[in-house]
Amino acid sequence: MRHSLVLLTLSTALLATAACSKPDAGAGAAAGGPPGGMQLPVETVTVQPQPLVAGLETVGSLRADESVVLRPELSGRISRIRFTEGGHVEAGQVLFALDDSLARASLNEAAANLDNSRRAAARAGELAKDKLIAQSDYDRARAALGVDRARAASARTTLDKMTLRAPFSGQIGLRAVSVGEFVDAGQALVTLVRTDPIEVDFSVPETVLSQLRTGQKLQVAVDAFPGEVFDGEVVAIDPVIDANSRSARLRARIANPDLRLRPGQFAKLRLDTGDSGAQALLVPEQALMQEGDVRLVYTVVDGKAKKTVVKTGVRVPGQVQVVEGLKAGDVVITAGQGKPMMHDGMPVMVLPPSAAPAGNAQGAAPQPAQ
Repeated sequence: MRHSLVLLTLSTALLATAACSKPDAGAGAAAGGPPGGMQLPVETVTVQPQPLVAGLETVGSLRADESVVLRPELSGRISRIRFTEGGHVEAGQVLFALDDSLARASLNEAAANLDNSRRAAARAGELAKDKLIAQSDYDRARAALGVDRARAASARTTLDKMTLRAPFSGQIGLRAVSVGEFVDAGQALVTLVRTDPIEVDFSVPETVLSQLRTGQKLQVAVDAFPGEVFDGEVVAIDPVIDANSRSARLRARIANPDLRLRPGQFAKLRLDTGDSGAQALLVPEQALMQEGDVRLVYTVVDGKAKKTVVKTGVRVPGQVQVVEGLKAGDVVITAGQGKPMMHDGMPVMVLPPSAAPAGNAQGAAPQPAQ
């Protein structure tokens, strides 16, 4: 009995000792890193100066050189439609005619009153010259003539507004009304656009403003015509920088004599910046992270991740120029930096590209720069 009690006491002491010496599996996780102090696997690229291909690539949207929705200024019933939907119209061409019978009658009445006032004023002038009427009577006759002249002009303007004409030459759209329909003032009737030339609006980062100017040449490609490039030039640069995106808006004009390009199309643009052969530090787009207004990358220094704030420049396909924050030879993390446990000073293990993580884990506070 005593022998069994001694064995039980020794077993309990050994178990307690083993429990005290067991490593804390949660210590690494509590510190914000992988369990057990493991290194976080990442993929990297070593930054080296590369030739910067001439040109700045971006995207934009095509817009009409001129565009207007025709709306009547007065209510009325449509009596005539003088165009073919989707066709070409010339500036000044009659597009819609509203029933003008009442307006024409008002003009005739105003014209008759004006003629009567004109004769009355002439007679009053002769009588006033011979001192046969008071000067005040002559003044009233002249005032009545002025009022009737204004009413006649107003009636003529009202009559003119019953006819809607094309303000410029262009392509007419699909009408929304028919002959005999009553339309209200301000109601949309049809759209008229001029698409030769056609324009494209796009934005560029403020960091490349020094490379932009009016008259700058560019090439435009659209998905509707694969393999084709349309030449244009910058015609305007917005003087105000967007405070949210830190970008500038530009407008370019493209010749479109065959009218193949249409407003609203998505366009890919390449601007000639004249910087061919220049050396630049380029990093893959996926390496960039965004925290508020700050752009950053993670570099590898002594086996640990280091958060590095950068300033970007020109974008080229798949890469972004870094003008501040990096130097040649820096090792930049391109995959794995978006995982929730990533932070400044995190131990990392560099993997070859084929063994790198498939993608950044979801839920990270920083997101890839847009």
